[in-house]
Amino acid sequence: MRSATSNTNEMGIKSHKEKKWRLRQFDLLPIVFVSPSLIFFSLFVIYPIFQTLWLSFWKWDRISPSIWVGIENYRIVLSNPEIYSAFSHSFVFVIFYSVIPIFIGLIITLLLLRVKVRGEGFFRAILFMPQIISTVVVAISWRWIYASDGPINNFFIFLGAEKITTAWLGNFDTALIAVGIIGTWINYGLAMILFLSGAQRISQDLLDADRIDGANMWQEFRYILLPSIRGEILIVSIVTMTLALRNFDIVWNATQGGPGNATDVPSIFIYKSAFVNRYVGEAAATSFILALVIFSITSVLLLRRRESDD
Repeated sequence: MRSATSNTNEMGIKSHKEKKWRLRQFDLLPIVFVSPSLIFFSLFVIYPIFQTLWLSFWKWDRISPSIWVGIENYRIVLSNPEIYSAFSHSFVFVIFYSVIPIFIGLIITLLLLRVKVRGEGFFRAILFMPQIISTVVVAISWRWIYASDGPINNFFIFLGAEKITTAWLGNFDTALIAVGIIGTWINYGLAMILFLSGAQRISQDLLDADRIDGANMWQEFRYILLPSIRGEILIVSIVTMTLALRNFDIVWNATQGGPGNATDVPSIFIYKSAFVNRYVGEAAATSFILALVIFSITSVLLLRRRESDD
């Protein structure tokens, strides 16, 4: 009897150990699967962030030995009026890169909900095309469009409006808006595609019932479309605002921040500080300030979405 009891206890302990071993194995599996991504993310995202933060406390010109200056680089950057001008240009770009593309995307989505177009998939692909073209190619193409002898000026000359013609990217009054329009052309396709994907969740029966009850386009937009794609609007807002604030390639290839500082943005300021003037510490400090601004705006958008869901 005692031997049977002891055997039973041994079997129970053994099975318990096997369960614990299986549980440990199960817990390790997710870590094994995500470890390549974690390693990649740590090497190319986390490490550069902390390295940039560390460099921001040093004075270094990439040649002579670095000197610890603490927060002096942040004081220099925040006392420089050019950085405030650069950030103001970025916030103007938010209108062209985010607000206007979202507005255009909503209009296209609403129209496609109410009107069935033959070859809709083809038109979607054409409208989304600017999003997948290299930004260098886009900037160079628009630089030709905006040129003094480019299509826009030739069109105004054809209409007999020669007084309107100008060097759109070389004029202090028009350069910022001209670059902003490039951003609108690139980003409205992204907004449209995401909004259309969200609108596909709307039941056709609901739309038909709404129209039978006499709802007009504005009511359909306000009470059906907007509530159904709130998540997509948030995603597009975050992505496009981030693109506007960290914009570099479009501005650099179109105007290089000119004429003067008319289209200067923080990323151009960072590039010139680090690689032209060789103020690496100031460039790192500006980079970290820019990251904090983007993180703050993104956090506010996410918190507002969470509050609205609650």
